[in-house]
Amino acid sequence: MTIWVQHELSIATSGKGFHDLTAQLAQRVADSRVVTGLCHCFVRHTSASLLITENADPDVRVDLERYFSRLVPEGGGHYLHDAEGPDDMPAHIRSMWTGSQHSIPIRNTRLALGTWQGLYLWEHRDRPHRRHVLVSIQGIAEGA
Repeated sequence: MTIWVQHELSIATSGKGFHDLTAQLAQRVADSRVVTGLCHCFVRHTSASLLITENADPDVRVDLERYFSRLVPEGGGHYLHDAEGPDDMPAHIRSMWTGSQHSIPIRNTRLALGTWQGLYLWEHRDRPHRRHVLVSIQGIAEGA
């Protein structure tokens, strides 16, 4: 039997940084009992993004933040749009480049991520926010 399940994750951020969503997604997939299918994730914001990246060495995430800080600098009069502060427009640019959605295959009731892959919410703003990620799971359920 083909099923669709949808959840919304709510993530409290404390400012710029990465939040590992992999375990939460894996649990939702297991609970869905989908054997073969897709887990689609979509962040409902324009100043945070979703990223599949290295999940073993935290230095990777530090390097990503440093790289994007140089690539998309804050302040300095670079941007017209600064309605919510000097990190506002750079956050929009970062999220545009890094993306708002990912689809991960489901295989044998598990996320089919690579050994060193994890899915992260990347907060691009300095201040704390509450971010929402819509998770849609579809596929063939156990016993179908």
